Amino acid sequence: MAKALIGHLNSDLRDPRLAIENAKLRTRVRELESLVLRLSEENDRLVAARAAELLDATPLQEMQPA
Repeated sequence: MAKALIGHLNSDLRDPRLAIENAKLRTRVRELESLVLRLSEENDRLVAARAAELLDATPLQEMQPA
């Protein structure tokens, strides 16, 4: 438990290399979160477009009673 607490403390001041690495990692995480959001939005648009295509492509004859 003590190691977890010490690791949680801001130790960036002790080692500038660690501070630089943490900054790079935070930047990369933000980039990846942005990419996930963009891809999710694009996927939603593609799913909606495909659903519209399928609805438009359904022949009316199939929908009428026999």
